[in-house]
Amino acid sequence: MDAASAVALAVEQALVEVGLWEDLRYRLDEVATGLPLEQQQRLCIARLLPLKPEIILLDEPCSALDAKATLAIEDLLRRLVANYSIVIVTHSMAKARRISQDCFFMLLGEVVESGPTEAMFSNPRDRRTGDYIEGRFG
Repeated sequence: MDAASAVALAVEQALVEVGLWEDLRYRLDEVATGLPLEQQQRLCIARLLPLKPEIILLDEPCSALDAKATLAIEDLLRRLVANYSIVIVTHSMAKARRISQDCFFMLLGEVVESGPTEAMFSNPRDRRTGDYIEGRFG
């Protein structure tokens, strides 16, 4: 397989994996900024996949999305976690609780608490974690 064919195959596989292939297969030469925000976010994730990263780091991956698009990205992340370790930075406690298996609570650069998500939300060990989760600050 020549280099161009290998690249084309990698692009197709990544777009299939994030659910964009059918929407974009005939539009690959178009500018990505013309896509809806959800598709732009999926495309950003797709760009990582040919690199086969061990860890994908996402900073507020749904911050500019509406509720429907947010759910679509969260569903994508739930599927991708089967093949990748995903670290998400978020200020949304609801999102952290919905989509994570393990959480870290950081305050001013310090890891205050970490552990299984449900345990942190139902029975935080540190008062500051509970205060943040309950919205008493932040």
